[in-house]
Parts: sequence; structure tokens; C-alpha cells
Amino acid sequence: MQFLKDVFNLFFPRTCACCDEELVRNEHIVCLRCRFELPLTNFTNEKNNVVEQIFYGRVKIEFATSLFFFRNKGKSQKLISQLKYNGKQEIGYVLGKWLGHELKTSERFSGVDYIIPVPLHPKKLKKRGYNQLTLFGKGLAEILETPYLENILIKKSDSGTQTIKQRLDRWKNVSEIFYLTNNSIFENKHILIIDDVITTGATLEACALALSKTNNIKYSIATMAYTD
Repeated sequence: MQFLKDVFNLFFPRTCACCDEELVRNEHIVCLRCRFELPLTNFTNEKNNVVEQIFYGRVKIEFATSLFFFRNKGKSQKLISQLKYNGKQEIGYVLGKWLGHELKTSERFSGVDYIIPVPLHPKKLKKRGYNQLTLFGKGLAEILETPYLENILIKKSDSGTQTIKQRLDRWKNVSEIFYLTNNSIFENKHILIIDDVITTGATLEACALALSKTNNIKYSIATMAYTD
């Protein structure tokens, strides 16, 4: 079996999603050098970290963290671009398991009952073919042994791309575009909302507000990256 894998890799070499160098036998998706060079935040065990500060005075969250910093033209940007736009969904699974191990050792995130993703509008989902958060969420769920639920939080309007809009404009666009299909399932539960990159936090805030209509709910936030 290993011989067949070696022959396959000879003609179809596996390359690192960050640097495009060929992966060696024990490397997967990201080479060890790039893995060590990704700018980790180490926010998970940091109380009042900058991701949590984004939501001060806006919405009450329990905890928030991001795996690494999002740097323009850096390895982190390329990794997420490969995930979102080049169909390399397995990147999300790898990052989910990576962050999952980090959360599992943190007392701050020990009480999570469900994991839910920021949803894509059906039009965007059809165009892209997948939600880049699906395997990220499943990787987290596998390590945390916590249910991952899609199609509970729904995006009901297509606000277009949010990446180049100012914070005020972003908030106007996302403040009322999410809704829950089932409110009772999250009663008295702690929900982990996940996304790829957090910048102003407007989208995640809107998701939290949609969830807040449920009785006695708590929510925390985890993302792949944070734009500093």
C-alpha cells in the first residue's frame, strides 16, 4: 500500500498549502516549517484578549479566541485563501483539530454544548459549492467531542462581500440577516460560534444577536484568524 502511495506521489506530488513546497511523508497539508512560522495568537487562555475586547459594549460573550493572526500576503492569508477559493477544504479540518486541541486544554472553553458556523447565504453556497467552515467545525467537534450543527442558524439575505466595507456599513448590512430555525434546542446551552477571519466582529455580533432570542443562552467565539 505504501509503495502505491509513493508511486502516486511521484506523479502527483503533495505540496504545502502555504509555500507550495513538496510535503515529506509525515507532513499533511502544511509543512512543518510553515506550521511553525504561522503567527499564532495564543489568545485561548488569555482573559480579556483583543478578540474579546472587540465585543465590549456590543454583545455579551463568554470567551473568544483565534488560532493565528491574519497577515496580508503572509502564510496565514494564503492558507485561508486556499481554503475559501481553491477548494482545499481539508485545510479547515486540519485547522479545526489544531484549535480543538488548544481549546480542549483550556478551562475557559470546557463547557461548550454545541458548535455552529456562521452560515453562507444559499446563493453563495451554491456558487462556492461548500461552506469553508464545515470541516473546520467538524475538526473542532471531533476533538472537543461536541456536536457540530449546520442549518440551525440561517442567513436570510445576501449582503454581498463584507471584506472592504467600513465597520458602520458592515453593521447596517448584517444586523438583521440571521435567524434560528429552532430556538428551543439552544435553551440553557453554551454555543461556540465559529468563523474563518474576524475583523470588526460585525457578522459574529449579528449571529450572537440572533441567538440571544433563545432563553438563557451563552455563546463564545472561535475563529481561524484575527486581523490585527
